[in-house]
Amino acid sequence: MKKIINKIKEILRKSDIEISLKRYGIDALGAMAQGLFASLLIGTILNTIGTQLNIEILTTIGGYAQSVSGVAMAVAIGYALKCPPLVLFSLATVGMAANKLGGAGGPLAVLIIAIISAEFGKLVSKKTKIDILVTPLVTILVGTLLSIQIAPAIGNLASSIGGTIMWATELQPLLMGIIVSVIVGIALTLPISSAAICAALSLTGLAGGAALAGCCAQMVGFAVMSFKENRWGGIIAQGIGTSMLQMGNIIKNPKIAIPPILTSAIVGPIATCIFKLTMDGPAISSGMGTCGLVGQIGVYTGWTEAIAEGAKQSITRLGLVWFDFG
Repeated sequence: MKKIINKIKEILRKSDIEISLKRYGIDALGAMAQGLFASLLIGTILNTIGTQLNIEILTTIGGYAQSVSGVAMAVAIGYALKCPPLVLFSLATVGMAANKLGGAGGPLAVLIIAIISAEFGKLVSKKTKIDILVTPLVTILVGTLLSIQIAPAIGNLASSIGGTIMWATELQPLLMGIIVSVIVGIALTLPISSAAICAALSLTGLAGGAALAGCCAQMVGFAVMSFKENRWGGIIAQGIGTSMLQMGNIIKNPKIAIPPILTSAIVGPIATCIFKLTMDGPAISSGMGTCGLVGQIGVYTGWTEAIAEGAKQSITRLGLVWFDFG
């Protein structure tokens, strides 16, 4: 038995397959968020600008970017897993299938299925003389068959979890506003992806608003706290970039994370109970905070779409609360 285990370990090592929380829970998840940003989020931004300024070409380009989000996520995951070229390129098909069949939980389906198919592809990569046929065939077959078999179930599971969180937030906006805001805000600063988590769970509505508030509190909080040392460059890098830049300092002195966390706990229920802030744009925007102002653009996009659909009639001048005169 020990020889068999050692043999398996050797095969995995030669194929550069590392089964670990870091590789799958941090590296792959973080890369997936970048893939989402480079497709769905950028597409949403361009689409919003194009729609508001009546620039048709930007709306068209934005639509193209949004349509390849599954492909972008899967390829990004493959890159994080250090896939050989043929495996990496084959993941494009896998990502498209998993995202489409996963429905509302498409990002979560892509994450799980892309990881599995990528590792299978790596197992056979460069092991035969007809590698150019075998590697893409194995990667695509494993990925698409898994997509057909389990992606819908993964999507339903993600939707039910996200739906439960949103239901609980509607039921108990004070308590859930605190919980969602703090958890997603902490995830944004940690080396994991709050954006990917929100996208995977389709976290929108009031819960999405709480998540967004928590993320904003983390980013703005750390930017302001470190202004004396980092000045305006730090404000931009952390306030519009990412508070993850503070991870090294948090490890050295965990106490510095307390103020932003407390702030998240305060602004979360304020967002849910007082301003009734909802995220009606893409779910990934809920976990972006002020990064590239994607969270704010997501809220605004939801507002304008609701007005266009006749669900709401106007936005207050504060840009925070709906006035529904219907």
